[in-house]
Amino acid sequence: FLPQVDSANAGRVLASDAAVFLKKSGLTDLVLGKIWDLADTDGKGILNKQEFFVALRLVACAQNGLDVSLNSLNLPVPPPRFTDTSSPLLLSGAASSDLPWAVKPEDKAKYDAIFDSLNPVNGLLSGDKVKPVLLNSKLPVDILGRVWELSDIDRDGMLDRDEFAVAMFLVYCALEKEPVPMSLPAALVPPSKRKPLSVPGAMPLIPSSTSTKESHQSLPPVGILAAKTPLTQ
Repeated sequence: FLPQVDSANAGRVLASDAAVFLKKSGLTDLVLGKIWDLADTDGKGILNKQEFFVALRLVACAQNGLDVSLNSLNLPVPPPRFTDTSSPLLLSGAASSDLPWAVKPEDKAKYDAIFDSLNPVNGLLSGDKVKPVLLNSKLPVDILGRVWELSDIDRDGMLDRDEFAVAMFLVYCALEKEPVPMSLPAALVPPSKRKPLSVPGAMPLIPSSTSTKESHQSLPPVGILAAKTPLTQ
């Protein structure tokens, strides 16, 4: 990746060049700022080769829901992903369909039991049925909103059995004080939702079959969560 940001081949990366490149990770400015502070150890606004690799490693940690800290550097994570057609990282997306699903079979059985108890219609649960389960976790509303956004993978405003399992997995991670990722890690995308050769995490925000207006209406639970949290306790 270094040649992409070190065009002068000087063995170092300027903050301005790195910022443009790191933004393609899909992480928030807040997270990227934290990554830069950890990597730029002497605060000069320049990363050497070693520090740049630390930054890339921290990006991978953040994309896979791990804490952005130097303690995470030794943990095993897949390579970082960047949405740029010239990036060699996209090649790692081709094998994403072979990744084992992060939701373990014994956990999936538990989540399926909860799913069935909520009376799904045609194998789908509406936001109204999922909302009380999410609120029951007592997690902050902004976290629950992100859980919904990540788990409603096809953006239809409903969760099927696999999407519900993703939501429950993320809720339990958050309850264990693990950060909810900004984009869905490839290993968390259910096998049923994986497309061959697609870039993990690069799901379209608006389904092609609906208009922009309809797709906005398909994400009601986030607004409902914000408005009604105190009343539902």
